[in-house]
Amino acid sequence: MKCRLCETRKPRRYCPGVSGDICSICCGAEREVSVDCPLDCPYLAEARLHEKLPELNPEETPNRDVRVSEEFLREHEPLLIFLGAKLLEASLATSGVVDSDVREALDSLIRTYRTLQSGLYYETKPANPIAAAIHQKIQEAVEVLRKELTEKGATTVRDAEVLGVLVFLQRLELHHNNGRPRGRAFIGYLHAHFPHERRDSPETPSLIQV
Repeated sequence: MKCRLCETRKPRRYCPGVSGDICSICCGAEREVSVDCPLDCPYLAEARLHEKLPELNPEETPNRDVRVSEEFLREHEPLLIFLGAKLLEASLATSGVVDSDVREALDSLIRTYRTLQSGLYYETKPANPIAAAIHQKIQEAVEVLRKELTEKGATTVRDAEVLGVLVFLQRLELHHNNGRPRGRAFIGYLHAHFPHERRDSPETPSLIQV
């Protein structure tokens, strides 16, 4: 028996991404490059522990003018949990999604909320259909949340608050993106740190206390 990928070396492990046995060298070289690795793959999880992520240049960080302080995050932690969970839910529900798609969706959402800050409304949707689907799901989630908060007589979520949380999520994506073509390190991060069981709509406002 030979490795399913290189067809040369002896296989050492089962790869759920190719539904076959592969060698450890191909596992390391093709992981999230030519192979779509499921988030629950134990070898992927092990690799994450030792993965060296690209260093970011603070001067090249997008939207640096949007200040996201620790105080802001503490004050809006429920909104962060809500949007992080919805971003994860949208990612898992969209076939073929990788971190770069999520990055595009976040970028378009941020540009949309920036126009709202200027008193205008111009929704910028990505040309990438996968990113556009995530963008749409997040917009719908925010609108449903606002409607339910209004119906319950609670304070609604302001555009500036949504913008700040989206910028923070964008920075998390930049920090956790491993640069691999099919990389899903950021989605894996969301999966590990945000709730990912679907909630019924009437319970959603309980996540946000504003």
